Amino acid sequence: MFHLRISIPAFAFSLCTLVAQQVPRPAGAWTIQVPGAKPIALADDHRKPVLLAFILTTCPHCQHAVELLNKLQPEYAKRGVVILASAIDQDGATAVPQFLSQMHPAFTVGYNDAMAAINFTGYSLTRAPRMPILMFIDRAGVVRQQHDGSEQDYFGDQEEQHLRQSLDALLVPSKPAPRKSASAPSR
Repeated sequence: MFHLRISIPAFAFSLCTLVAQQVPRPAGAWTIQVPGAKPIALADDHRKPVLLAFILTTCPHCQHAVELLNKLQPEYAKRGVVILASAIDQDGATAVPQFLSQMHPAFTVGYNDAMAAINFTGYSLTRAPRMPILMFIDRAGVVRQQHDGSEQDYFGDQEEQHLRQSLDALLVPSKPAPRKSASAPSR
Protein backbone atom coordinates (compact mmCIF):
# COMPACT_ATOMS: atom_id res chain seq x y z
CA MET A 1 0.00 0.00 0.00
CA PHE A 2 1.16 3.53 -0.68
CA HIS A 3 1.92 5.88 2.18
CA LEU A 4 0.76 9.43 1.81
CA ARG A 5 3.62 11.87 2.37
CA ILE A 6 2.67 15.34 3.42
CA SER A 7 4.93 18.30 3.96
CA ILE A 8 3.75 20.11 7.07
CA PRO A 9 5.24 23.19 8.67
CA ALA A 10 6.34 22.53 12.26
CA PHE A 11 3.79 24.96 13.69
CA ALA A 12 0.94 23.04 12.07
CA PHE A 13 1.22 20.23 14.61
CA SER A 14 0.32 22.62 17.42
CA LEU A 15 -2.58 24.08 15.46
CA CYS A 16 -4.18 20.82 14.40
CA THR A 17 -5.95 18.51 16.77
CA LEU A 18 -7.58 15.78 14.76
CA VAL A 19 -9.99 13.17 15.99
CA ALA A 20 -9.14 9.56 15.28
CA GLN A 21 -11.16 7.97 12.53
CA GLN A 22 -13.94 6.95 14.91
CA VAL A 23 -17.13 5.49 13.55
CA PRO A 24 -19.96 6.17 13.57
CA ARG A 25 -19.51 9.93 13.20
CA PRO A 26 -21.11 12.66 11.10
CA ALA A 27 -19.40 12.95 7.72
CA GLY A 28 -19.54 16.73 7.61
CA ALA A 29 -19.40 18.94 4.54
CA TRP A 30 -17.15 17.91 1.66
CA THR A 31 -16.85 19.08 -1.93
CA ILE A 32 -14.92 17.36 -4.70
CA GLN A 33 -13.42 19.38 -7.55
CA VAL A 34 -14.26 17.76 -10.89
CA PRO A 35 -12.20 18.56 -14.02
CA GLY A 36 -14.37 20.28 -16.62
CA ALA A 37 -17.51 20.15 -14.47
CA LYS A 38 -19.04 21.81 -11.47
CA PRO A 39 -17.83 20.62 -8.04
CA ILE A 40 -19.81 17.88 -6.32
CA ALA A 41 -20.78 18.25 -2.67
CA LEU A 42 -21.64 15.29 -0.48
CA ALA A 43 -24.81 17.19 0.37
CA ASP A 44 -25.81 16.84 -3.32
CA ASP A 45 -26.40 13.15 -2.62
CA HIS A 46 -28.49 13.79 0.49
CA ARG A 47 -30.51 10.77 1.53
CA LYS A 48 -28.38 8.39 -0.55
CA PRO A 49 -25.68 6.08 0.79
CA VAL A 50 -22.24 7.13 -0.47
CA LEU A 51 -18.92 5.35 -0.83
CA LEU A 52 -16.25 8.05 -0.93
CA ALA A 53 -12.82 6.75 -1.95
CA PHE A 54 -9.70 8.85 -1.49
CA ILE A 55 -6.99 7.71 -3.90
CA LEU A 56 -3.63 8.53 -5.40
CA THR A 57 -3.80 8.13 -9.17
CA THR A 58 -0.41 6.37 -9.40
CA CYS A 59 -1.02 3.99 -6.48
CA PRO A 60 -1.48 0.37 -7.72
CA HIS A 61 -3.69 -0.47 -4.72
CA CYS A 62 -5.89 2.55 -5.45
CA GLN A 63 -6.12 1.56 -9.11
CA HIS A 64 -7.15 -1.96 -8.08
CA ALA A 65 -9.82 -0.55 -5.74
CA VAL A 66 -11.13 1.66 -8.58
CA GLU A 67 -11.29 -1.39 -10.87
CA LEU A 68 -13.35 -3.26 -8.27
CA LEU A 69 -15.61 -0.26 -7.65
CA ASN A 70 -16.06 0.12 -11.40
CA LYS A 71 -17.21 -3.51 -11.51
CA LEU A 72 -19.62 -3.02 -8.57
CA GLN A 73 -20.94 0.42 -9.56
CA PRO A 74 -23.74 -0.67 -11.96
CA GLU A 75 -25.18 -3.12 -9.42
CA TYR A 76 -25.03 -0.73 -6.47
CA ALA A 77 -26.12 2.36 -8.43
CA LYS A 78 -29.39 0.52 -9.18
CA ARG A 79 -29.77 0.07 -5.43
CA GLY A 80 -29.21 3.78 -4.75
CA VAL A 81 -25.55 3.85 -3.69
CA VAL A 82 -23.43 6.72 -5.00
CA ILE A 83 -19.74 5.98 -5.55
CA LEU A 84 -17.35 8.92 -5.68
CA ALA A 85 -13.56 9.10 -5.72
CA SER A 86 -11.27 11.97 -4.89
CA ALA A 87 -7.62 11.95 -5.92
CA ILE A 88 -5.36 13.67 -3.45
CA ASP A 89 -2.31 13.82 -5.70
CA GLN A 90 -0.18 16.93 -5.44
CA ASP A 91 -1.41 18.11 -8.86
CA GLY A 92 -4.87 16.57 -8.98
CA ALA A 93 -6.14 18.92 -11.67
CA THR A 94 -3.60 17.40 -14.08
CA ALA A 95 -3.46 13.85 -12.68
CA VAL A 96 -7.20 13.15 -12.71
CA PRO A 97 -7.83 13.63 -16.46
CA GLN A 98 -4.93 11.26 -17.20
CA PHE A 99 -6.30 8.77 -14.66
CA LEU A 100 -9.79 8.98 -16.21
CA SER A 101 -8.47 8.26 -19.70
CA GLN A 102 -6.50 5.28 -18.36
CA MET A 103 -9.03 3.73 -15.94
CA HIS A 104 -12.43 4.74 -17.47
CA PRO A 105 -14.35 4.68 -14.17
CA ALA A 106 -18.14 4.53 -14.37
CA PHE A 107 -18.42 6.92 -11.42
CA THR A 108 -17.25 10.46 -10.71
CA VAL A 109 -13.57 10.95 -9.91
CA GLY A 110 -12.40 14.39 -8.87
CA TYR A 111 -9.64 15.78 -6.72
CA ASN A 112 -8.95 17.55 -3.44
CA ASP A 113 -6.08 18.93 -1.44
CA ALA A 114 -4.30 16.17 0.51
CA MET A 115 -4.26 18.06 3.83
CA ALA A 116 -7.95 18.84 3.58
CA ALA A 117 -8.67 15.16 2.87
CA ILE A 118 -6.58 14.00 5.85
CA ASN A 119 -8.47 16.46 8.04
CA PHE A 120 -11.84 15.29 6.68
CA THR A 121 -11.04 11.59 7.14
CA GLY A 122 -9.94 12.19 10.73
CA TYR A 123 -6.39 10.90 10.59
CA SER A 124 -3.75 12.32 12.87
CA LEU A 125 -1.01 14.30 11.20
CA THR A 126 1.43 11.96 12.95
CA ARG A 127 -0.16 8.87 11.39
CA ALA A 128 -0.67 9.46 7.71
CA PRO A 129 -2.86 6.71 6.27
CA ARG A 130 -1.98 4.22 3.60
CA MET A 131 -3.97 4.58 0.43
CA PRO A 132 -6.75 4.08 -0.55
CA ILE A 133 -9.10 5.42 2.12
CA LEU A 134 -12.72 4.27 1.84
CA MET A 135 -15.53 6.03 3.70
CA PHE A 136 -18.97 4.40 3.78
CA ILE A 137 -21.55 7.11 4.53
CA ASP A 138 -25.19 6.24 5.21
CA ARG A 139 -28.35 8.06 4.12
CA ALA A 140 -28.25 10.24 7.23
CA GLY A 141 -24.74 11.49 6.45
CA VAL A 142 -23.04 9.33 9.08
CA VAL A 143 -19.74 7.57 8.40
CA ARG A 144 -20.53 3.95 9.28
CA GLN A 145 -17.24 2.38 8.19
CA GLN A 146 -13.82 3.68 7.18
CA HIS A 147 -10.90 1.64 5.91
CA ASP A 148 -7.41 2.53 4.74
CA GLY A 149 -4.75 0.57 2.90
CA SER A 150 -3.00 -0.47 6.11
CA GLU A 151 -5.85 -2.94 6.76
CA GLN A 152 -4.45 -5.90 4.88
CA ASP A 153 -7.37 -8.10 5.94
CA TYR A 154 -9.82 -5.71 4.25
CA PHE A 155 -7.79 -4.98 1.12
CA GLY A 156 -6.26 -8.42 0.65
CA ASP A 157 -7.53 -11.37 -1.35
CA GLN A 158 -11.12 -10.82 -0.19
CA GLU A 159 -11.32 -7.12 -1.10
CA GLU A 160 -14.31 -7.46 -3.42
CA GLN A 161 -16.20 -9.51 -0.82
CA HIS A 162 -15.42 -6.91 1.87
CA LEU A 163 -16.52 -4.07 -0.43
CA ARG A 164 -19.80 -5.86 -1.07
CA GLN A 165 -20.36 -6.41 2.66
CA SER A 166 -19.65 -2.76 3.43
CA LEU A 167 -21.90 -1.54 0.60
CA ASP A 168 -24.69 -3.94 1.60
CA ALA A 169 -24.44 -2.65 5.19
CA LEU A 170 -25.10 0.88 3.90
CA LEU A 171 -28.38 -0.29 2.41
CA VAL A 172 -29.71 -1.61 5.71
CA PRO A 173 -31.66 1.06 7.59
CA SER A 174 -29.54 2.45 10.41
CA LYS A 175 -30.76 1.92 13.92
CA PRO A 176 -30.99 5.11 15.93
CA ALA A 177 -28.66 5.39 18.89
CA PRO A 178 -30.30 4.19 22.11
CA ARG A 179 -31.78 7.01 24.15
CA LYS A 180 -30.62 7.44 27.69
CA SER A 181 -33.53 7.63 30.02
CA ALA A 182 -33.53 10.47 32.46
CA SER A 183 -33.11 9.09 35.90
CA ALA A 184 -35.07 10.56 38.74
CA PRO A 185 -33.00 12.66 41.12
CA SER A 186 -32.09 10.79 44.27
CA ARG A 187 -33.26 12.22 47.55
